[in-house]
Amino acid sequence: MRLASLIAATAFAMSLAACSGPSTPSAAAPDPATLQAATDTAVAEALAARDAEAVKIHGAAGPMVYFVNLRDGMTVPQSFRVVFGASGIGVAPALTDKPNTGHHHLLIDTELSEEEKQFAIPNDEQHMHFGGGQTEVVLQLSPGPHTLQLAFGDLNHELHKPAPIMSGKITVNVQ
Repeated sequence: MRLASLIAATAFAMSLAACSGPSTPSAAAPDPATLQAATDTAVAEALAARDAEAVKIHGAAGPMVYFVNLRDGMTVPQSFRVVFGASGIGVAPALTDKPNTGHHHLLIDTELSEEEKQFAIPNDEQHMHFGGGQTEVVLQLSPGPHTLQLAFGDLNHELHKPAPIMSGKITVNVQ
């Protein structure tokens, strides 16, 4: 979004430059090298801002899971894509017995009780399992607010121990 805004601003500045000044045929055209430098600078700044946002998301030490394309408070259509991210841990199908790996579970309008955190994560409409190692899904939810949270399960669909790996809970507003 920022990159598109910067490119649009550069294009707008170029059009203003073309319209300003004397309107005689002898008016000098903007220097292409100067325009290219301004565009390159705008693109570099947009990419740096994007990278700074990524560092902020992944700034915590240790393994974590997060929503790649959603933020708390976002408005989404009834059918929308959810992309899962993992940092500091590998994604593998269920039943894969390999250290520091697991798979995603998506909690919809629910949370795990302390008791549920001790056992395999339930598998129902509010607890979606992605035991094939999937990292995204298209959800269809009814209009209104809904909470989403990621939980990272081990080979047996249990939360990692000693510390569970879970995202923060976010709310999306479905149109």
